Amino acid sequence: MAPPRPIDGTLLKQGAEAHVYKSTFLLPNLPCLIKIRPTKPYRHATLDIRLTKHRCVSEARLLNRCRSMGVLCPAVYFVDEKRGEIIMEWIEGPSVRDFLHNYMDDASNPSKDEPKIIDVRLDALMENIGLTIGKLHDIDIIHGDLTTSNLMVKSRGTPDARASDSTDTSLADSDVVLIDFGLGQVSSSDEDKAVDLYVLERAFLSTHPRATRLFNIIIDSYKRNCLGSAVVLRRLQEVRLRGRKKSMLG
Repeated sequence: MAPPRPIDGTLLKQGAEAHVYKSTFLLPNLPCLIKIRPTKPYRHATLDIRLTKHRCVSEARLLNRCRSMGVLCPAVYFVDEKRGEIIMEWIEGPSVRDFLHNYMDDASNPSKDEPKIIDVRLDALMENIGLTIGKLHDIDIIHGDLTTSNLMVKSRGTPDARASDSTDTSLADSDVVLIDFGLGQVSSSDEDKAVDLYVLERAFLSTHPRATRLFNIIIDSYKRNCLGSAVVLRRLQEVRLRGRKKSMLG
């Protein structure tokens, strides 16, 4: 693999699989995200190069396929598979995880003037998430790590509105954008799609005290917007049972 190059940007995340930076692409006013898969010294060098190239190219192809089929995700600007590097569009806005945390803060201090507005916005967001996942599964793409951190709330409004990361964002004028397809794959398996939903459900249960109601809104929206939803949701019930048995057995 080619040696790492110095990155002119801010390190946002340094995980086992990838390092993520915020930088600019071509123009100083065009922000981008740079994702780099570092070498794994514990792997054989030839195997490491092949795996890194494969995963880099695979993620870029999944992103391009999603965008071509109308599923919102970052645009790919540049791929250097030899360095394990993808440069892609920067998505401005909070993750669903951050949005829910802000919601809980606001819900604990409700406004007398707008007692139900936040709930309405939250329900709209859940509807949008179900729609987005339904579109994703209809084109037989499995995300592989469908958590609230990998769903972004992107405003369609002005730059000032896009920069806001609070629950004041008008969700009627916002899109849900999927990010991080590093574990994604193309699959028509109902089991794989059910596992995607199960992973998201577990993420909600660990994030929000009213997770059951919120996730039910997502599921209802998914039913309406995914052609094969009936079979996938039956599979989801089976996946849940297996998950409960695993938890009981430790």
